[in-house]
Amino acid sequence: MNKLYIGNVSEEASAEDLETIFEQWKIPHSGPFLVKTGYAFVDCPDEKIAMKAIDILSGKVDLHGKLLEVEHSVPKRQRSCKLQIRNIPPHMQWESMLSLLTVNTDTDTAVVNVRYGAKDQARQAMEKLNGFLMENFALKVSYIPDEMATADVPPLGGGRRGFVPRGPPRSGSPGLGARPKLQSEVPLRILVPTQFVGAIIGKEGATIRNITKQTHSKIDIHRKENAGAAEKPITVHSTPEGCSNACRTIMEIMQKEALDTKFTEEIPLKILAHNNFVGRLIGKEGRNLKKIEVDTETKITISPLQDLTLYNPERTITVKGSIEACSLAEEEVMKKVRESYENDVAAMNLQSNLIPGLNLNALGLFPGGAPGMGPSMGHNAPPPGAQGGYSSFGSSSFGGEGPFWASVLSASSQPVSGQPESETVHLFIPALAVGAIIGKQGQHIKQLSRYAGASIKVAPPEGMDTKQRMVIIAGPPEAQFKAQGRIFGKLKEENFFGPKEEVKLEAHIKVPSFAAGRVIGKGGKTVNELQNLTSAEVVVPRDQTPDENDQVIVKITGHFYASQLAQRKIQEILSQVRRQQQPKPSPRGEGPPLPRPSRK
Repeated sequence: MNKLYIGNVSEEASAEDLETIFEQWKIPHSGPFLVKTGYAFVDCPDEKIAMKAIDILSGKVDLHGKLLEVEHSVPKRQRSCKLQIRNIPPHMQWESMLSLLTVNTDTDTAVVNVRYGAKDQARQAMEKLNGFLMENFALKVSYIPDEMATADVPPLGGGRRGFVPRGPPRSGSPGLGARPKLQSEVPLRILVPTQFVGAIIGKEGATIRNITKQTHSKIDIHRKENAGAAEKPITVHSTPEGCSNACRTIMEIMQKEALDTKFTEEIPLKILAHNNFVGRLIGKEGRNLKKIEVDTETKITISPLQDLTLYNPERTITVKGSIEACSLAEEEVMKKVRESYENDVAAMNLQSNLIPGLNLNALGLFPGGAPGMGPSMGHNAPPPGAQGGYSSFGSSSFGGEGPFWASVLSASSQPVSGQPESETVHLFIPALAVGAIIGKQGQHIKQLSRYAGASIKVAPPEGMDTKQRMVIIAGPPEAQFKAQGRIFGKLKEENFFGPKEEVKLEAHIKVPSFAAGRVIGKGGKTVNELQNLTSAEVVVPRDQTPDENDQVIVKITGHFYASQLAQRKIQEILSQVRRQQQPKPSPRGEGPPLPRPSRK
């Protein structure tokens, strides 16, 4: 990204005029100025100098009565869903930029690359954000091509995968780095009838080698898995396009083999997907799945939750239709799965930054024994942290050598000095779920309490017909994360929420009454930002009467990640308030005044 586009150029301007301006501001260029009617182009020696030219000249330098507009030169054919937003206030809290990809701290302001879901959304963002004032800083927005956003991502086969920093993190910010393009890392897993495995492999492996070569994929056929089973899993590692091409070729081979062997039964496409992503694939009231069915003219069913085990957290998505229709459906299904995966990685990275010293690798939420985690496919031993009847909530069925989550989040595994303060959260669960949380003779809640390092108590019901019960959780941030994560997972495991529902619970945090205004913000600005940032519903009920400790309740409703993020942000606000309430220390060397000696 070294080539610059210079817009709003006067018709009177010449290449010499532009060269004089660059020399005046000490901005080197590596080629001549190409001047057209109303605009010009020039090459810079490197990206850093190009950024300097944009920051110094754009909208600030007048040439023949016109302010120059300087930005990266991006041909229309390369314009994608990605934008570059510059001139962000230097003290901006990075966790508020949920979709950020990279952070550049070489200048007094910051730069982030944001990827939108569609080109039209990127265009709207460009029109809305360019020039928008944020704390007296006017944002500068320009298109960037695809290759720039992935330039700093290491190859999949080596190095630490995950977030790649570009420069040192700012003090006071979580220090997020680059968010990689994760979609190519999510494999496609399908089930095929065992009698067709030989045809897919071919004589001496010729057919599978040909598929691998044509689709640029790595394909694993797990023949030894589930001996005697009617179906065998196949894992395809490639880009989304490569996975889809391999899938289509495999379906065509099965169709031909069925005709040759006079196999009369219908051969549907069966896709395996981790249960964590299926709810979002289905969508609210089944809308996402229904849309895929209508758009692709297929019939799609999903295996029931009851089929899940601790050793197999995958659901089977069965697609019926023509090969062409099934291919289109596979693309849409896996697109939703990959989006969910990316969102979870981003959410978990935020959690690791917002809870100092949190070692997510040690929580047991992301075990390495889940399917897809290596050659053995993880079916020989229960996943770590799954003992004692706990759900493997949050486990990932994707990765290479070792759990992907561990590599992404290992930066947070080092403890910090000092003991974090204990917090109390009131979590509300369905009344019918109390038995599952407590367990036989209280064994489950005791195990959960020991595991999380938190005090966990179920409050008595408020009435005979109460539909919710309050779980009181007391402990530091890491204990809260572990305890609440297990409770969310247990409710999903025990089917207290349907297959089309995400587990959303209400949590209450008590805050000092004088700090409630800080949570709300002027005109409700802070609480609205909290809701936009976290995707949780955050409410400070009006006209509350403070309790005996002069505290009021903040209500948080949302899925696990959203709730945790909102809780961390509110605790951060409370910490700021407490710091401001502390008396300022006396200047060094000054102490209390000495008493005067008495005269006798």
